[in-house]
Amino acid sequence: MKIIIGSKNPAKINAVKNSFTSEDEFVNLDIPSGVNEQPFSDEETIKGAINRAIGALKQGKGDIGIGLEGGVQETSYGLFICNWGALVSNEGETFIAGGARIPLPEEVAIRLRSGEELGLVMEDFANKKNVRKQEGAVGIFTNGMVSRSEMFTHVMDLLVGQYKRANNWTEK
Repeated sequence: MKIIIGSKNPAKINAVKNSFTSEDEFVNLDIPSGVNEQPFSDEETIKGAINRAIGALKQGKGDIGIGLEGGVQETSYGLFICNWGALVSNEGETFIAGGARIPLPEEVAIRLRSGEELGLVMEDFANKKNVRKQEGAVGIFTNGMVSRSEMFTHVMDLLVGQYKRANNWTEK
């Protein structure tokens, strides 16, 4: 199966590969999300994931397009990280799944509410480069217990599980 990933981010690519077999072919494309650089709701984050999946499938001409998107969601308990994924098949099926959420420290949330993007804020906060391509905010704020790739792997397993069930697959 040819799987087109709508991102060149290593954390997202690893998550996709973790949920398929080594026999599958993977193509990584830089597909725009079509939403704000910092999605600020579940709705916007889901839309970004779907846009990436559809764009990947169209541009990459594969069997499945995958879009993974990270964002934030404001709640009465504070600003939480959120992550969503979409799997789009050539048959026109679209599957959506979301994953783990944890609150962001208020000092980070304030900067996001003022218009900054989480990846850049995390570089300052953690005093390191490319946090979004490595452990992610979730890795920093869980003290390494959960990485961004692991968080997106969970989303991918939810997507692939739905896809396999809908298509009557019995093997993992």
